[in-house]
Amino acid sequence: MRMALSKVTLALLLGSLGAGAAPPHAPSDVTVAVAVDFVKLEQGLCGTAFEAHDLPHTAQGRWPVRGFDGNGAGVGLGDLNNDGLIEIVLASQVGEASVLWNRGQLRFEREALPTEGTKAVALVDVDADGWLDITFTHNNFYPSYWRNQNGRFVQQRLEGVRQPAFVFLWDDLLGRGRLDLVTASYDPSLEAENRDGFLFGRGAGVFLYEAGPQGYTEQRLSPKAFALGLVAFDADLDGQRDLIVGNDFDLPDMAWRWDNGTWQQFQPFRQFSKHPMGFALGDIQNDGVPELFSTDMKPDFRDLKTLATWMPLLERGYKKFRTHGPQKTENMLQVRQAQGFRNMAYALGLDATGWSWSAKFGDLDNDGWQDLYVVNGMMDIEQFPYLPGGELVEENRVFRNHRSRFEHRPDWKLGSKRSARGMSMADLDNDGDLDIVVGNLSSPAQLFENRLCGYPALEVELRWPKSQNTRAIGAEVILHSNGWRQWRQVTATSGYLSGDAPRLHFALPQEEGWLEVVWPDGKRSWQAAKAGQLLILTRGETP
Repeated sequence: MRMALSKVTLALLLGSLGAGAAPPHAPSDVTVAVAVDFVKLEQGLCGTAFEAHDLPHTAQGRWPVRGFDGNGAGVGLGDLNNDGLIEIVLASQVGEASVLWNRGQLRFEREALPTEGTKAVALVDVDADGWLDITFTHNNFYPSYWRNQNGRFVQQRLEGVRQPAFVFLWDDLLGRGRLDLVTASYDPSLEAENRDGFLFGRGAGVFLYEAGPQGYTEQRLSPKAFALGLVAFDADLDGQRDLIVGNDFDLPDMAWRWDNGTWQQFQPFRQFSKHPMGFALGDIQNDGVPELFSTDMKPDFRDLKTLATWMPLLERGYKKFRTHGPQKTENMLQVRQAQGFRNMAYALGLDATGWSWSAKFGDLDNDGWQDLYVVNGMMDIEQFPYLPGGELVEENRVFRNHRSRFEHRPDWKLGSKRSARGMSMADLDNDGDLDIVVGNLSSPAQLFENRLCGYPALEVELRWPKSQNTRAIGAEVILHSNGWRQWRQVTATSGYLSGDAPRLHFALPQEEGWLEVVWPDGKRSWQAAKAGQLLILTRGETP
């Protein structure tokens, strides 16, 4: 089902917004004009839970799964044919990747993408032609790039990108109107695969690739990385997003900030997860200020059945699970306070969710507050020889945010036990709520159709066609409504190995509000908004 855009093209300036109403706290430097297109969102089925659907893709691994083969692969979302419907791309460490074309009403048609050994996936407009392309990491090789030519994919090189990568980040980090690429390796896996070739070679590590007219210019930030997570987040509170790498095992997390024209390493947090699988950004307090969540591998020891399953592993490697010092084997939620950040995961009951991989914040019940979904599971015949197939079976967990208090909601029917890895959220049927796609290891991927009831929704897409960052990756959008400031950011990647659609989702309890857009270069625009719409805001300025 194609979605026809209703052309309004208002080219709004600050003085012509609404019927004479002024946006709240409008700064004097708001000078960015935007054109506005809108699409009506049709409300879907309303109930009390999600409904699970199998998808025609299984991320395969070697069997029996041992060692790093259990790390799995990711999920990416985005509108690949510009018809207003969001497609799904699923990676697989063994076998082909899959593009699932969205034919409307949650019907998908699979196209195999002939590429092997894919890990992370992100859908971004690499060549700035207005079409989202597909990019993958491959662990032992440099990232691959599938250029989108009107819905047909042709593999091309990312010129100048030469280093192996397990995770990557696409972002307009310095607000120059172009997409830079950050990659980080997972050295334990590279060493296991390449042995002496890796030990006595140049190694890998963390690389920043700056985009230019002739390709990418490489800058090595670190010669070593055990990276499972990578995020851009303002950790030093200077208004400029920093780079944070989450490292596995005993290698501490690493962070860099832009300072006097160079990237300088620093330590932003008093505590951090010891084995961070991935990062998620969210605004859990509706104050317009983001929090940073990291997943780890800590079970809920109050559950005796869970404790019995984990106990042999804990007895063999007890030192790994000790929680002394700044690194702790548990999820962390970094909340901004007057003197920096404080970890609030334990206080909010979010520290122990199992062997956790991808996590995302999203307003799943459309009540105006961002909830949290975490996916779990592990397979490794060496770690779990006492379990059938070497599989640690754990259910995924969802937590409802009730005005900054979180409660586990198993009644939402999101507790799959299929050994999940990658996960992402988006409105896949344009009915105003967030659906969820989960990539599982050695079993079919799942789509969880959202049938929860709530307030009407507002969805937002940004366009910056005269830049090299056509989807305004890195922009912040704040919805002012009901006395709240709901913060969102346009990101290309988050969670574990997974890509985000460049479409933002809000709930509007009061049916209308004001959108404050902070573009990647720091310029602002304001837009009156009503519930039940997908707004496409197009900026005409060049960077």
